Order: sequence, then C-alpha cells, then structure tokens
Amino acid sequence: MEKTRKLVILGDSAFAEIAYEYFTHDSSYQVVGFSVEQAFLKRDELFGLPVVPFESIDAHFSPTEHFFFAAITYVQLNRLRTRLYKAAKDLGYQPASYVSSRAFVWRNAELGEHCFIFEGNVVQPFVRIGDNVVLWSGNHIGHHSVIGANCFVASHAVVSGFVNMGENCFVGVNTTFSNNIVVGKDCLIGAGAVVARDVPEDKVVKGEAGEPTGSARRLNRVKE
Repeated sequence: MEKTRKLVILGDSAFAEIAYEYFTHDSSYQVVGFSVEQAFLKRDELFGLPVVPFESIDAHFSPTEHFFFAAITYVQLNRLRTRLYKAAKDLGYQPASYVSSRAFVWRNAELGEHCFIFEGNVVQPFVRIGDNVVLWSGNHIGHHSVIGANCFVASHAVVSGFVNMGENCFVGVNTTFSNNIVVGKDCLIGAGAVVARDVPEDKVVKGEAGEPTGSARRLNRVKE
C-alpha cells in the first residue's frame, strides 16, 4: 500500500505501539514519529523513530504536512485522549482515523473523525459513530445505533439495534445491550454486563442485571 500521508502518534504506551503496527501495515499513513507531554517523556526513540515533547511538537513536525492520532486508552473516562485530540487540532494538525481492512463497515454507516476500528468489528447499516471513538476488536454495532463522541468500546461487546450511547462512555469486554436502550454520557459499563434498560448519565453498570450504581466520574477520579 502506497504511503501518501505522514503521521505522528501521540503517546508511547502499548496502544501507541499497536497503532504503529496497524497504521504501518494496513493503511496509507507513514508513521514518522511519536509525541508525549514533557512530564511523561521517558525516552527519545521508539521503533527507530523520534519521541518528542508535545509542547514543542510543531518544531519537529509541521502541522501543514502531518496528521496525528492520539493513541490513548480510556484514562479518565476518555478525557485524556479527548484533550490531546483537541489540543493537536488547535495546533493545526489533521486527525487520522484507522479502519481495519478486516472490519466490516456497511456503506451507509457514518464514522466521525479520529476513530480507530480494529479487526473483527461489524458496523451495520444506519449506524452513526461520533468523533474520537475506539472500537477494539470483535464488536457488533447493531443497525440504527449511535455511539457518541469520545467513547471506548472494549472487545466483543454486542450493541443491539437502536441503541443510543452518550459521549465519554467506556464499555467493558463481553457486554451486551438490548435493543432500544439509551445510555447517558459519562457512563462506565463493566465487563460482562447485560444492559436491558436505560442508563442515566454518569453511572457505573456492573453484573448481569445491568443495574446502574454510583458515579462513573467519581470512580475514575479515585483511580487516577
């Protein structure tokens, strides 16, 4: 595949390494470097490419000539990835997306910018996915469903038809959402949950009953 666009990956963790592999071997992007905030800069090279401070990224990579992808997971209910995504855009960099060649995305599904869709995902007709969304491997996103901006869906979740998920949500592995469910923004849906009713915003959902308990944002503050 011809490499026509230069890409800088924000981050140098495991997700950054994974993003490097996918962009390098399954996209038209050429990864040319990495960038992290100065306080977290621990090395100056990864895969033979420079790792530079984000605070001076434009001195190393011109915003007019480079795309970016923020390879950050669901820290702080996705707010860290969202902050870096917005900061890089404010500097004039264009956001990159990755959709695996081994994912199935129906022709009229709408995908926002700065998304990362791993292999094995099925995105059915009339689905809308917002900006800055990560779908890890093997998820099913059912017809007419909406995944809000800044969400992170871990592996093997089943989102049935007509599900509306708000912004900044985290969905754990092997979760199931019934049809016609509304999930409010800022929710944390734990691994293996079966969600069979609407979930108000800022809730933690765990267990087979899918019963919302506690504050997702408060839980994330404790974990930080």
